[in-house]
Formats: sequence, structure tokens, C-alpha cells
Amino acid sequence: MESPSVPLSAPLILIVDDDALIQELINIRLCQAGYRTERANDGQQALSRLRDHLPDAMILDLSMPRLDGFGVLEQMKRLGLLARVPTMVLTARNQAGEVMEAIQLGARDFLTKPFEDPMLLSRVARLVRKVPEAPAGPPSRTPSQLLW
Repeated sequence: MESPSVPLSAPLILIVDDDALIQELINIRLCQAGYRTERANDGQQALSRLRDHLPDAMILDLSMPRLDGFGVLEQMKRLGLLARVPTMVLTARNQAGEVMEAIQLGARDFLTKPFEDPMLLSRVARLVRKVPEAPAGPPSRTPSQLLW
């Protein structure tokens, strides 16, 4: 773990970027906001980390050596991981076709560099937000149904 001062119950975010400065910046911002983080320097390392254990979300760069972000999304789709690891693409590339391709491959969000900290944090919060489950048991009754 890269964020030992953050509680183990905090959401774990995998940061995948080959630029060490960007990686460190994102890491600091997320840790300050109460997230745990892990890092990968390229797509191959990202897939290796995903094999070890699944994070609560992933921030993924597109332009990386060995395996780019599109390749990571394709592999995650093939392995059935996209539904389990919500992924935001964070990249300097912002061509409409690339945005569409990333979304079609399963990315849930797309943010371009440079980014504002509040925007990054709000997007990550949206990625890790859990949909509440319906309560167990019979459906609840309306007040008028309780009278009869």
C-alpha cells in the first residue's frame, strides 16, 4: 500500500500512469482526500496488480509503454473486470474518437490533463460510490395499505 496513514477501510484507487510526477500528484491528492492508493507504471503492471487484488476504482492513462490504456481496457473487458473496477481515463489526449473508444471499451469517465483537483476528486468519488442495495424481505407497504 502506498498510503499507510489512511484507514484500511478507505477505498483503494489504482493509479496507472507512466509519468512519475503525475502519478505522485494524483497519489498525494487522493491520500489527502482519504483514499488508499496503489500505483502502476504501465498497462502490464496494472494488469498484474489487478490479478493480485481488485481496487475499488482505477485512474488510467492512455499513453504508456508496453501496454497502453486502450489495451488495459480491452484486457479488463475480456476478463470481466470492468464491471468490478470502475475506471476513469485521465490523459492529455482528448480527441473525440479516443474519448468514444475509451467509453466503448468500458471506461466510466474521461478527464483530460491538466486537471483541477476538485474535478479529479469529485470524479473519483463518483467512481467509488456504491449503489445502495434494496432492503431484504417483503416490499414495504404504503400508509394506506397499513390501514386495510
